[in-house]
Amino acid sequence: MPASRSLPILSAAALLIVPDVALAQSLTPVTIFFEAAPSIKAIILALVVAAIAAVVVTIRKVATGSHLTGGSAYLSALRLGAPLLGLLGATYNALLWFIAMARVGAPTMQILAPGLAEATFLVVLGLLVGVVGVVCHWIVEARVDRAVLRA
Repeated sequence: MPASRSLPILSAAALLIVPDVALAQSLTPVTIFFEAAPSIKAIILALVVAAIAAVVVTIRKVATGSHLTGGSAYLSALRLGAPLLGLLGATYNALLWFIAMARVGAPTMQILAPGLAEATFLVVLGLLVGVVGVVCHWIVEARVDRAVLRA
């Protein structure tokens, strides 16, 4: 049998024998979310909802015309809070790894890869939401500056 034809058979065998190998080969943000622990899912959802809320607050604040109240403190807090929440989730994930390794022993890299991807995803998501918070805060500050200078 040619080597190119045996590769799918080996992948299917890996799925049956070592499911973590197959999981590590198909990691996406969606699979990372669905395979995560409930506490990690809560952190991911909180970050995504915070980013959506920041965009909504910014749109509402810019669309209100000369009415400038509400939302600025949220955007200001999100700039620092989101990266810290992502980092907290990643360190909590690492803590779970070390507890599991203490109980089971040293795992292979194929077993560690999904957890490492999860921790990295949390850090990246936290940073992305922080960037969204910074950009939205700049937009709102520019809007406030324009309104104040016109008055």
